[in-house]
Amino acid sequence: MSTLKFCRQCNNVLYPKADKDQKLLLYACRNCNHEEAADNNVVSRNKIRHSVQLRTRDPENVAADPTLPRTKSVSCSQCNRGEAVLFQAPVKGEEGMALIFVCCNPTCGNRWRDRTLHSLLKPRFNVEEFSILYS
Repeated sequence: MSTLKFCRQCNNVLYPKADKDQKLLLYACRNCNHEEAADNNVVSRNKIRHSVQLRTRDPENVAADPTLPRTKSVSCSQCNRGEAVLFQAPVKGEEGMALIFVCCNPTCGNRWRDRTLHSLLKPRFNVEEFSILYS
């Protein structure tokens, strides 16, 4: 893993710089123009490993996330709101995935899971009607 490097001449931070002619990674000082070859080609590494529980811990953020799908086919058991955000997550100690729901009511934030996906995966149109319309 790379750490900050400092200039040997003026003690300022060295920044990564590419020498495109020689195809080398250098570290260069922006103050005195000192350059030195990098001993490793990794400039930085950022390992992010969050479990689903950590990413979805705050119900307000989950309910406001526009990238998550929403459904109006469920009802919250605590506030009876008919809208929830949903996502799949592995269940500890169980095989397969569970469907996790988070209530969209900002004052509620109730979470629950459903192991049956059948109720949400109903087709939205009749295949026969679709083929008749476009044949």
